[in-house]
Amino acid sequence: MRLARRLAALTVTSGLLATACSAPATGPAAPAGDAFVIGLGSEFETLSPVMGYAPDGGSLIYEGLMAREPDLSVKPVLAAAPPVTSGDGRTVTFTLRDGVRFHDGRPLTSADVEYTYEAVLEESNNSPIRGDYAAIEEVDAPDARTVVFRLAHPYAPLVQRTTLGIVPAGAPLTGDRPVGSGPYRFVSRIPGDKIVLEGSKDHRDGAPAIGRLVLAFAEDDNVRATRMSAGEFDAAILPPRAAARFEGQPGLTVHKVPSADYRGIMFPLGRPVTGDRAIRRAFSLAIDRKAMVDTVLAGAGEPAFGPVSPATSWHNPEVTGSPAADPEAARKALEEGGWAPGEDGIHVKDGVRASFTLMYPAGDSLRKELALAVASDARKIGVDVRLAGLDWDAIEPRMSQDALIMGWGSPYDPDYVNYELFHSSYAGKGFFNPGRYGDPEVDDLLETGRESGDEAVRRKAYRDFQKIVRDDEVWTYLVFLKHVYVIRGDYRGVRPGVDAHEHATGGLFRDIHTWKPAP
Repeated sequence: MRLARRLAALTVTSGLLATACSAPATGPAAPAGDAFVIGLGSEFETLSPVMGYAPDGGSLIYEGLMAREPDLSVKPVLAAAPPVTSGDGRTVTFTLRDGVRFHDGRPLTSADVEYTYEAVLEESNNSPIRGDYAAIEEVDAPDARTVVFRLAHPYAPLVQRTTLGIVPAGAPLTGDRPVGSGPYRFVSRIPGDKIVLEGSKDHRDGAPAIGRLVLAFAEDDNVRATRMSAGEFDAAILPPRAAARFEGQPGLTVHKVPSADYRGIMFPLGRPVTGDRAIRRAFSLAIDRKAMVDTVLAGAGEPAFGPVSPATSWHNPEVTGSPAADPEAARKALEEGGWAPGEDGIHVKDGVRASFTLMYPAGDSLRKELALAVASDARKIGVDVRLAGLDWDAIEPRMSQDALIMGWGSPYDPDYVNYELFHSSYAGKGFFNPGRYGDPEVDDLLETGRESGDEAVRRKAYRDFQKIVRDDEVWTYLVFLKHVYVIRGDYRGVRPGVDAHEHATGGLFRDIHTWKPAP
């Protein structure tokens, strides 16, 4: 079925940024009993894949055509085999596994796949992930087991994008009572508190050894650590310093998982101070990233200088710098940019003080500590950074005025996230490109990287993109994190990989249905 559509401006909901939100109640939760309880720092905005829930395969309720392995490769799940791609790269054909059923007993067919992707692409649905699938012109289901994607242009990451969970045809987009085909079925949800799941006894891989899961939400890092210590959680995701107390404790295992997840400072580029490249350049030179890794991250991370992790093959090695601060070079950059020291030691240009507000989410102890370190380093070179710890509802409307410690990053493909963060068409669209950056050359490079089927062309485009963004000092990148998971008990089948920014029930928990208690 051909869809008439155009690429809509993408407004990201706070749920995609892993912020705490609420949703309609679905009735009281079942008693947890002997459930395995996971402490998460953020609640899901929705449980509908169409509306942005776990599109990269982090769901335990749904399954995609493909799934991601810890080493970042993809394998068939609902698909019976890898897809067949036409010579021109514009037709991709999947054959579905036979005999798959949804949790309510309905057979899963190509019509459900067609419905899911068309619902994402239908402009009136306003899916926040619609832009990621814009290359798709048409989805066909010629028979019950065949799905054909017809593309407007070759799109190299398409197969990776097919980790999107499949919903039954005609399913409501609210996700209030989700029905999937994954290893766990939905039981109940209490907004702001928890989601209860139970293992699907009819799943083709058999019932999970961990038969009942509770996803408990606690936005504050210290609260999560306290509840983990008190035995309320069987596992939790924690910042490194909060997890340090669990190192070496009997019956607990701490996993430090590499990621492409970075923390950096987003600057509103339309403001007198943060819009000045000299300020941003001096700021980057003044930051002691090594000290941040050593202290704030307790060694669980690496210095960051750009949006593409050096751990991936897409990284441009020219995009680097000194992990230690260089205050002399920072002061020189300020002076060359026309900023002179004022009477109070803060630089001034044309009567404007080098002073701005830096926001961070109040419950995020790691971002708070990074913000404190940033403000201290900036003060040493005569830049005044005023800190504001706020909730996400207060942060979002201020992003065009005030700087923000943000987190993003994906190891999958450089098209992921970067297109929306730096392409001018997304300027000011929610949490994507909130600083309103726009550069025609960057736009062209991102479009080339997205539309070319030639890997060599794509690699050059993304290398050049990284260099320009670094030279423009659009952000000040601080650190790449290692995600820290604390698990109570000894389980076989725990497979650390490489995490993206949004890990939630993905990351280390992506295949918790295969975990088995150690004998």
